[in-house]
Amino acid sequence: MQEIAISKFKATCLAVMEDVRRTRKPVLVTRFGKPVAEIVPPKVTRKRILGGMIGTGEIIGDIVGPIWAFDFPKKRRQRT
Repeated sequence: MQEIAISKFKATCLAVMEDVRRTRKPVLVTRFGKPVAEIVPPKVTRKRILGGMIGTGEIIGDIVGPIWAFDFPKKRRQRT
């Protein structure tokens, strides 16, 4: 792992982060020889198109029963 002083990191921040992204090797930022931060590359995630919303829905109530069962009061008059 590469180490870089905090003063040099401040001066070349964007270049260091671009280098980490390109090479996928982390960099340790130090101050007076002690670690302050670690710059690591982001995890590579693939964008999902199909099934991207999986697990986000919620079913409330009965999805099998008839719709009209909940629209009217319990006592229903019979049709003649």
